[in-house]
Amino acid sequence: MAKPKKFVNSVFENFDSTDDVCAECFDAYDEDRDGVLNYAECSKLISDSLQSKTYSLTEEHKERIFSLLDEDKDGLICQEDFRRCGYYWLKQTLKPVSAIIIIDVQNDFINGSLALQNCPAGHDGVEVVPVINHILDTIPFDLVVYTKDWHPDNHISFIENVKQRPITTSCKIKAEEAKVYDTVEFDGPPKTEQKLWPKHCVNGTWGSELHPDLKIVEGASYVNKGCHSEVDSYSAFWDNNKLTQTDLVRILAKHKVTDVYVCGVAYDVCVGFTAFHSLEHGFRTVLIDDACRGVDNDAIEETKRKLMESGGIIVHSSKVKAIVTGEDRPSALGLQTAKNVALARELVNRGIVK
Repeated sequence: MAKPKKFVNSVFENFDSTDDVCAECFDAYDEDRDGVLNYAECSKLISDSLQSKTYSLTEEHKERIFSLLDEDKDGLICQEDFRRCGYYWLKQTLKPVSAIIIIDVQNDFINGSLALQNCPAGHDGVEVVPVINHILDTIPFDLVVYTKDWHPDNHISFIENVKQRPITTSCKIKAEEAKVYDTVEFDGPPKTEQKLWPKHCVNGTWGSELHPDLKIVEGASYVNKGCHSEVDSYSAFWDNNKLTQTDLVRILAKHKVTDVYVCGVAYDVCVGFTAFHSLEHGFRTVLIDDACRGVDNDAIEETKRKLMESGGIIVHSSKVKAIVTGEDRPSALGLQTAKNVALARELVNRGIVK
Protein backbone atom coordinates (compact mmCIF):
# COMPACT_ATOMS: atom_id res chain seq x y z
CA MET A 1 0.00 0.00 0.00
CA ALA A 2 1.29 3.46 -0.92
CA LYS A 3 1.75 5.99 1.85
CA PRO A 4 -1.47 8.00 2.27
CA LYS A 5 -0.13 11.38 1.15
CA LYS A 6 1.39 9.92 -1.99
CA PHE A 7 -1.73 7.86 -2.50
CA VAL A 8 -4.24 10.70 -2.28
CA ASN A 9 -2.31 12.77 -4.81
CA SER A 10 -2.57 10.06 -7.47
CA VAL A 11 -5.85 8.46 -6.47
CA PHE A 12 -7.79 9.16 -9.66
CA GLU A 13 -5.00 8.08 -12.00
CA ASN A 14 -4.52 4.68 -10.36
CA PHE A 15 -8.04 3.28 -10.24
CA ASP A 16 -10.69 2.69 -12.86
CA SER A 17 -13.96 2.97 -10.95
CA THR A 18 -15.62 4.83 -8.12
CA ASP A 19 -15.72 1.69 -5.98
CA ASP A 20 -12.00 1.06 -6.52
CA VAL A 21 -11.10 4.63 -5.55
CA CYS A 22 -13.31 4.54 -2.47
CA ALA A 23 -12.10 1.16 -1.22
CA GLU A 24 -8.41 1.87 -1.69
CA CYS A 25 -8.52 5.40 -0.33
CA PHE A 26 -10.64 4.41 2.65
CA ASP A 27 -8.29 1.55 3.47
CA ALA A 28 -5.26 3.83 3.24
CA TYR A 29 -6.59 6.11 6.00
CA ASP A 30 -8.37 3.54 8.22
CA GLU A 31 -5.25 3.09 10.33
CA ASP A 32 -6.85 1.08 13.14
CA ARG A 33 -8.71 -1.13 10.65
CA ASP A 34 -12.05 -0.75 12.42
CA GLY A 35 -14.01 -0.09 9.22
CA VAL A 36 -14.67 3.61 9.91
CA LEU A 37 -12.70 6.84 9.74
CA ASN A 38 -12.68 8.75 13.00
CA TYR A 39 -11.89 12.46 13.10
CA ALA A 40 -8.13 11.94 13.53
CA GLU A 41 -7.97 9.60 10.52
CA CYS A 42 -10.17 11.80 8.35
CA SER A 43 -8.19 14.84 9.44
CA LYS A 44 -5.08 13.27 7.91
CA LEU A 45 -6.95 12.69 4.65
CA ILE A 46 -8.12 16.31 4.61
CA SER A 47 -4.62 17.59 5.38
CA ASP A 48 -3.05 15.45 2.66
CA SER A 49 -5.66 16.59 0.15
CA LEU A 50 -5.56 20.32 0.89
CA GLN A 51 -1.95 21.25 0.23
CA SER A 52 -1.57 24.98 -0.31
CA LYS A 53 1.42 27.21 -0.83
CA THR A 54 -0.64 30.26 0.09
CA TYR A 55 -3.39 29.31 2.54
CA SER A 56 -2.95 27.52 5.84
CA LEU A 57 -5.35 24.72 6.78
CA THR A 58 -6.93 25.55 10.12
CA GLU A 59 -8.37 23.06 12.59
CA GLU A 60 -11.71 24.85 12.22
CA HIS A 61 -11.74 24.18 8.48
CA LYS A 62 -10.91 20.51 9.05
CA GLU A 63 -13.67 20.17 11.64
CA ARG A 64 -16.23 21.84 9.35
CA ILE A 65 -15.26 19.66 6.39
CA PHE A 66 -15.45 16.52 8.53
CA SER A 67 -18.88 17.51 9.83
CA LEU A 68 -20.20 18.12 6.33
CA LEU A 69 -18.92 14.78 5.06
CA ASP A 70 -20.30 12.92 8.09
CA GLU A 71 -23.77 12.48 6.64
CA ASP A 72 -25.39 10.74 9.60
CA LYS A 73 -23.62 12.98 12.14
CA ASP A 74 -22.33 10.16 14.33
CA GLY A 75 -18.75 11.44 14.46
CA LEU A 76 -17.50 8.71 12.12
CA ILE A 77 -17.16 8.33 8.36
CA CYS A 78 -18.31 4.84 7.46
CA GLN A 79 -17.56 3.29 4.08
CA GLU A 80 -21.03 4.21 2.80
CA ASP A 81 -20.57 7.85 3.91
CA PHE A 82 -17.25 7.85 2.12
CA ARG A 83 -18.70 6.42 -1.09
CA ARG A 84 -21.57 8.91 -1.13
CA CYS A 85 -19.73 12.01 0.10
CA GLY A 86 -15.97 11.55 0.54
CA TYR A 87 -15.38 10.41 -3.01
CA TYR A 88 -17.08 13.45 -4.55
CA TRP A 89 -15.26 15.75 -2.16
CA LEU A 90 -11.96 14.21 -3.22
CA LYS A 91 -12.83 14.36 -6.91
CA GLN A 92 -13.65 18.08 -6.85
CA THR A 93 -10.67 18.82 -4.63
CA LEU A 94 -8.07 16.87 -6.59
CA LYS A 95 -9.52 17.09 -10.11
CA PRO A 96 -11.28 20.44 -10.47
CA VAL A 97 -12.81 21.52 -13.77
CA SER A 98 -11.97 25.19 -14.19
CA ALA A 99 -13.54 28.02 -16.16
CA ILE A 100 -12.32 31.60 -16.40
CA ILE A 101 -14.96 34.28 -16.89
CA ILE A 102 -13.50 37.42 -18.46
CA ILE A 103 -15.95 40.14 -17.58
CA ASP A 104 -16.75 43.18 -19.70
CA VAL A 105 -13.31 44.08 -21.06
CA GLN A 106 -15.04 46.41 -23.51
CA ASN A 107 -14.03 49.59 -25.24
CA ASP A 108 -16.40 51.88 -23.34
CA PHE A 109 -14.93 50.76 -20.00
CA ILE A 110 -11.34 51.16 -21.23
CA ASN A 111 -11.31 54.44 -23.16
CA GLY A 112 -14.93 55.16 -24.03
CA SER A 113 -17.96 56.76 -22.42
CA LEU A 114 -17.56 54.98 -19.05
CA ALA A 115 -13.77 54.70 -18.95
CA LEU A 116 -12.62 53.66 -15.48
CA GLN A 117 -10.02 56.42 -15.52
CA ASN A 118 -12.87 58.91 -15.09
CA CYS A 119 -14.39 57.04 -12.14
CA PRO A 120 -13.57 57.84 -8.47
CA ALA A 121 -10.81 55.20 -8.14
CA GLY A 122 -9.04 56.51 -11.25
CA HIS A 123 -8.06 53.02 -12.42
CA ASP A 124 -6.86 52.42 -15.97
CA GLY A 125 -8.96 49.55 -17.30
CA VAL A 126 -6.53 48.69 -20.08
CA GLU A 127 -4.09 47.37 -17.45
CA VAL A 128 -6.13 44.18 -17.13
CA VAL A 129 -5.54 43.25 -20.77
CA PRO A 130 -1.88 42.07 -20.60
CA VAL A 131 -2.55 40.27 -17.33
CA ILE A 132 -5.54 38.38 -18.78
CA ASN A 133 -3.65 37.64 -22.00
CA HIS A 134 -0.77 36.13 -20.02
CA ILE A 135 -3.23 34.03 -18.01
CA LEU A 136 -4.81 32.71 -21.20
CA ASP A 137 -1.39 31.96 -22.72
CA THR A 138 -0.07 30.02 -19.74
CA ILE A 139 -2.93 28.38 -17.84
CA PRO A 140 -4.89 25.36 -19.13
CA PHE A 141 -8.48 26.32 -18.32
CA ASP A 142 -11.14 23.83 -19.33
CA LEU A 143 -13.42 26.67 -20.46
CA VAL A 144 -13.06 30.35 -21.31
CA VAL A 145 -16.10 32.65 -21.19
CA TYR A 146 -16.22 36.30 -22.30
CA THR A 147 -19.07 38.51 -21.07
CA LYS A 148 -20.30 41.82 -22.44
CA ASP A 149 -22.67 44.52 -21.31
CA TRP A 150 -25.09 44.63 -24.24
CA HIS A 151 -27.58 47.40 -23.56
CA PRO A 152 -30.45 48.77 -25.65
CA ASP A 153 -30.30 52.51 -26.33
CA ASN A 154 -33.14 53.20 -23.87
CA HIS A 155 -31.59 51.30 -20.97
CA ILE A 156 -32.74 52.18 -17.46
CA SER A 157 -29.19 52.73 -16.14
CA PHE A 158 -28.27 55.58 -18.52
CA ILE A 159 -28.37 59.06 -17.00
CA GLU A 160 -29.38 60.32 -20.41
CA ASN A 161 -32.65 58.37 -19.98
CA VAL A 162 -33.45 59.41 -16.39
CA LYS A 163 -36.47 61.49 -17.46
CA GLN A 164 -37.99 58.68 -19.53
CA ARG A 165 -39.40 56.89 -16.46
CA PRO A 166 -41.26 58.29 -13.44
CA ILE A 167 -39.26 58.47 -10.21
CA THR A 168 -41.00 57.59 -6.94
CA THR A 169 -42.28 60.53 -4.91
CA SER A 170 -40.27 59.31 -1.93
CA CYS A 171 -36.95 59.44 -3.83
CA LYS A 172 -34.81 62.30 -2.54
CA ILE A 173 -33.26 62.88 -5.97
CA LYS A 174 -35.45 64.35 -8.70
CA ALA A 175 -34.89 63.57 -12.38
CA GLU A 176 -33.75 67.11 -13.23
CA GLU A 177 -31.21 67.03 -10.38
CA ALA A 178 -29.77 63.56 -10.99
CA LYS A 179 -26.07 63.15 -11.66
CA VAL A 180 -23.82 60.26 -12.73
CA TYR A 181 -23.33 57.74 -9.87
CA ASP A 182 -26.52 58.91 -8.11
CA THR A 183 -28.98 56.20 -7.12
CA VAL A 184 -32.66 56.85 -7.83
CA GLU A 185 -35.83 54.77 -7.46
CA PHE A 186 -38.05 54.42 -10.50
CA ASP A 187 -41.77 53.98 -9.93
CA GLY A 188 -42.14 50.89 -12.12
CA PRO A 189 -43.89 48.56 -11.74
CA PRO A 190 -41.89 47.08 -10.21
CA LYS A 191 -40.17 49.82 -8.23
CA THR A 192 -36.51 49.70 -9.20
CA GLU A 193 -33.53 51.19 -7.39
CA GLN A 194 -30.96 52.16 -10.00
CA LYS A 195 -27.49 53.64 -9.99
CA LEU A 196 -27.06 56.02 -12.92
CA TRP A 197 -24.20 55.65 -15.39
CA PRO A 198 -23.24 57.42 -18.61
CA LYS A 199 -24.64 55.72 -21.71
CA HIS A 200 -22.31 52.80 -22.43
CA CYS A 201 -22.01 49.49 -24.27
CA VAL A 202 -25.04 50.05 -26.48
CA ASN A 203 -25.44 46.83 -28.44
CA GLY A 204 -23.73 46.80 -31.79
CA THR A 205 -21.64 49.93 -31.17
CA TRP A 206 -17.86 50.29 -31.00
CA GLY A 207 -18.09 50.83 -27.26
CA SER A 208 -19.76 47.46 -26.73
CA GLU A 209 -17.03 45.46 -28.43
CA LEU A 210 -14.22 43.68 -26.59
CA HIS A 211 -10.98 45.64 -26.45
CA PRO A 212 -8.96 44.92 -29.61
CA ASP A 213 -5.82 43.93 -27.66
CA LEU A 214 -7.63 41.31 -25.59
CA LYS A 215 -6.71 37.75 -26.56
CA ILE A 216 -9.67 35.79 -27.94
CA VAL A 217 -9.44 32.05 -27.39
CA GLU A 218 -10.73 29.68 -30.03
CA GLY A 219 -13.74 27.71 -28.82
CA ALA A 220 -14.62 30.20 -26.09
CA SER A 221 -18.20 30.90 -25.01
CA TYR A 222 -19.85 34.34 -24.94
CA VAL A 223 -22.53 35.77 -22.66
CA ASN A 224 -24.34 39.08 -23.21
CA LYS A 225 -26.04 40.75 -20.25
CA GLY A 226 -28.08 43.86 -19.52
CA CYS A 227 -30.12 43.27 -22.64
CA HIS A 228 -33.49 44.20 -21.09
CA SER A 229 -34.26 47.93 -21.10
CA GLU A 230 -36.05 47.96 -17.72
CA VAL A 231 -33.53 46.22 -15.48
CA ASP A 232 -29.76 46.44 -15.08
CA SER A 233 -27.58 43.34 -14.98
CA TYR A 234 -24.23 43.57 -13.23
CA SER A 235 -23.82 39.83 -12.76
CA ALA A 236 -23.09 37.50 -15.68
CA PHE A 237 -25.60 35.06 -14.11
CA TRP A 238 -28.73 37.10 -13.26
CA ASP A 239 -30.21 40.54 -13.77
CA ASN A 240 -30.15 42.77 -10.69
CA ASN A 241 -33.72 41.80 -9.71
CA LYS A 242 -33.07 38.08 -10.31
CA LEU A 243 -35.97 37.90 -12.74
CA THR A 244 -34.05 36.37 -15.63
CA GLN A 245 -30.89 34.34 -16.07
CA THR A 246 -28.31 34.37 -18.82
CA ASP A 247 -27.00 31.17 -20.43
CA LEU A 248 -23.95 31.13 -18.14
CA VAL A 249 -25.11 28.41 -15.72
CA ARG A 250 -26.13 26.17 -18.62
CA ILE A 251 -22.73 26.68 -20.27
CA LEU A 252 -20.83 25.90 -17.07
CA ALA A 253 -22.98 22.86 -16.34
CA LYS A 254 -22.50 21.52 -19.86
CA HIS A 255 -18.73 21.54 -19.28
CA LYS A 256 -19.08 20.09 -15.73
CA VAL A 257 -17.28 23.11 -14.26
CA THR A 258 -16.51 23.04 -10.54
CA ASP A 259 -14.26 26.12 -10.24
CA VAL A 260 -15.01 29.61 -11.55
CA TYR A 261 -12.28 32.24 -11.89
CA VAL A 262 -13.42 35.82 -12.44
CA CYS A 263 -11.52 38.84 -13.74
CA GLY A 264 -12.07 41.99 -15.78
CA VAL A 265 -14.01 45.20 -15.06
CA ALA A 266 -15.37 46.57 -12.92
CA TYR A 267 -14.02 44.97 -9.75
CA ASP A 268 -16.71 46.33 -7.42
CA VAL A 269 -19.59 46.04 -9.89
CA CYS A 270 -19.86 43.35 -12.56
CA VAL A 271 -16.86 41.26 -11.42
CA GLY A 272 -17.98 41.30 -7.80
CA PHE A 273 -21.63 40.55 -8.54
CA THR A 274 -20.63 37.67 -10.82
CA ALA A 275 -18.38 36.23 -8.11
CA PHE A 276 -21.12 36.38 -5.47
CA HIS A 277 -23.64 34.70 -7.77
CA SER A 278 -21.05 32.07 -8.71
CA LEU A 279 -20.82 31.15 -5.03
CA GLU A 280 -24.62 31.09 -4.76
CA HIS A 281 -24.70 28.55 -7.58
CA GLY A 282 -22.21 26.37 -5.68
CA PHE A 283 -19.11 26.98 -7.77
CA ARG A 284 -15.78 27.22 -6.02
CA THR A 285 -14.95 30.83 -6.81
CA VAL A 286 -11.61 32.58 -7.25
CA LEU A 287 -11.20 36.28 -8.02
CA ILE A 288 -7.94 37.18 -9.77
CA ASP A 289 -6.98 40.42 -8.04
CA ASP A 290 -4.45 41.95 -10.43
CA ALA A 291 -6.62 41.10 -13.45
CA CYS A 292 -9.38 43.44 -12.22
CA ARG A 293 -9.87 47.20 -12.08
CA GLY A 294 -12.74 49.02 -10.42
CA VAL A 295 -14.84 52.13 -9.91
CA ASP A 296 -14.50 53.05 -6.24
CA ASN A 297 -11.72 52.05 -3.84
CA ASP A 298 -13.98 51.71 -0.79
CA ALA A 299 -16.42 49.56 -2.74
CA ILE A 300 -13.55 47.40 -3.99
CA GLU A 301 -12.41 46.75 -0.41
CA GLU A 302 -15.99 45.92 0.60
CA THR A 303 -16.26 43.49 -2.32
CA LYS A 304 -13.07 41.75 -1.19
CA ARG A 305 -14.30 41.46 2.39
CA LYS A 306 -17.71 40.07 1.45
CA LEU A 307 -16.28 37.62 -1.06
CA MET A 308 -13.86 36.09 1.42
CA GLU A 309 -16.58 35.94 4.10
CA SER A 310 -18.80 34.11 1.62
CA GLY A 311 -16.21 31.40 0.90
CA GLY A 312 -14.48 32.77 -2.18
CA ILE A 313 -10.77 33.46 -2.40
CA ILE A 314 -8.77 36.29 -3.94
CA VAL A 315 -5.38 35.55 -5.49
CA HIS A 316 -2.70 37.15 -7.63
CA SER A 317 -2.51 35.83 -11.18
CA SER A 318 0.86 34.23 -10.41
CA LYS A 319 -0.92 31.81 -8.06
CA VAL A 320 -3.67 30.73 -10.44
CA LYS A 321 -1.92 28.05 -12.47
CA ALA A 322 -1.05 25.95 -9.42
CA ILE A 323 -4.68 26.03 -8.25
CA VAL A 324 -6.06 25.18 -11.69
CA THR A 325 -3.70 22.22 -12.07
CA GLY A 326 -4.43 20.99 -8.53
CA GLU A 327 -0.90 21.52 -7.24
CA ASP A 328 -2.16 24.16 -4.81
CA ARG A 329 -5.42 23.28 -3.02
CA PRO A 330 -6.58 26.11 -0.72
CA SER A 331 -8.62 25.10 2.30
CA ALA A 332 -11.38 27.63 1.57
CA LEU A 333 -12.06 25.83 -1.70
CA GLY A 334 -11.98 22.48 0.11
CA LEU A 335 -14.60 23.76 2.52
CA GLN A 336 -16.76 25.03 -0.35
CA THR A 337 -16.50 21.57 -1.93
CA ALA A 338 -17.74 19.96 1.27
CA LYS A 339 -20.68 22.37 1.36
CA ASN A 340 -21.52 21.48 -2.26
CA VAL A 341 -21.38 17.75 -1.54
CA ALA A 342 -23.53 18.08 1.59
CA LEU A 343 -26.12 20.15 -0.29
CA ALA A 344 -26.20 17.64 -3.15
CA ARG A 345 -26.76 14.78 -0.70
CA GLU A 346 -29.56 16.74 1.01
CA LEU A 347 -31.29 17.27 -2.34
CA VAL A 348 -30.95 13.57 -3.15
CA ASN A 349 -32.32 12.56 0.24
CA ARG A 350 -35.29 14.90 -0.20
CA GLY A 351 -35.99 13.44 -3.64
CA ILE A 352 -35.44 16.76 -5.39
CA VAL A 353 -32.65 15.33 -7.58
CA LYS A 354 -31.57 11.78 -8.35
